[in-house]
Amino acid sequence: MQNQLRNPQNPLKKQVQEQLHKKQIDEVKLVGDFATIANLAMYISYLGEIIANLNGQPTSPIQPLFAALNATLWVGYGWLMPKKDWRLIIASFPGVIFGVMAAVTAMM
Repeated sequence: MQNQLRNPQNPLKKQVQEQLHKKQIDEVKLVGDFATIANLAMYISYLGEIIANLNGQPTSPIQPLFAALNATLWVGYGWLMPKKDWRLIIASFPGVIFGVMAAVTAMM
């Protein structure tokens, strides 16, 4: 039996390896989904700063400006990948919009 498991031609070993690989891919996708949601929540939280800025309580524009720059770079990276990384693009795009809006409203 051990000899059969060591044999790379063993269909049982190949099946086990495929199942382990599928499980690993499923785990990575799950982490990617949660990371996407967390990233979206982080950027949407700029709404509070934007509202404060518009209500005459300006915040610093530096952090949201650099967040927008960072998000722009990640969107570009995801877009330029040979196979577009839609999770990364979708998660980062709101950072471009909300980061710029927070920075601009802080400077008004």
